[in-house]
Amino acid sequence: MGQHTSKATIDVRSIPPQERHPLIFRTFDDLELGESLLLINDHDPKPLYYQLQHSRGKNFDWQYLENGPSIWQVQISKTS
Repeated sequence: MGQHTSKATIDVRSIPPQERHPLIFRTFDDLELGESLLLINDHDPKPLYYQLQHSRGKNFDWQYLENGPSIWQVQISKTS
């Protein structure tokens, strides 16, 4: 994939668990085509990947920038 413009960084480590996914989905929905958000977490956010895939289809790109063991960073880009 090409370069994406990072619009937002969400470090969910300090956000209460019940607020994390709604915030991530709202931020993703506000992205323009080609923009991305950077997600920072203390565990692999793979369940979020499956939720995005289920609710948003294939209009996103998921790229691990850091893959543990204590920090995970994922760039989530809107592709369509």
